[in-house]
Amino acid sequence: MKKLILNCLIAASVVLAVSCNSNKSQGNADSTQTADSTTSASSTAAATDSTANTPDSAFANKAALGGLMEVQLGKLAQQKGASAAVVQFGTMMVNDHTMAAAMLDSIATSKKVALPKTLDDKFQQDYDKFAKTDKKSFDKTYIDYMVKDHKEDIEEYKKEAEKGKDAEFKAFAGKHVPILQKHLQKAQEIQKTLK
Repeated sequence: MKKLILNCLIAASVVLAVSCNSNKSQGNADSTQTADSTTSASSTAAATDSTANTPDSAFANKAALGGLMEVQLGKLAQQKGASAAVVQFGTMMVNDHTMAAAMLDSIATSKKVALPKTLDDKFQQDYDKFAKTDKKSFDKTYIDYMVKDHKEDIEEYKKEAEKGKDAEFKAFAGKHVPILQKHLQKAQEIQKTLK
């Protein structure tokens, strides 16, 4: 009888120990699943917060590419410009568009929007044409391009400033419209002297 009771107690202890370990493992699995789902939810939330693939991010991408082109051509104007006015204009382009690029990049980074860091194929082809242009005809070709480009940029920036959905991209665009208008006015003044 004592043996039977002892065997029953041992069996009960084993069952209890196995049961506790099973619950502990299940608890760990539950907490792991909860952690995984929390991580997944925060990743999804981060992705949802991004303004990627929106008209605002499209504007930011286009503005970043345009800014890169302005800086690269501005540097080229500093090297190849025949007139002092064109060289000074190129310097203004490098300075103003470098500052604008830093501001735009900061906004985009906070929104997890990746901006281009190099020229796309179209802009690279345009740049290559300017790089091959002889110094004699560079000034007029460059300034004509700047006039045309700034007219287009002003329209895009105005559109974003008026109709954009993202407050920071809208504010960026609104702040830079007057700067682009100043660039256009200066380019048009130089253009008159080159005809």
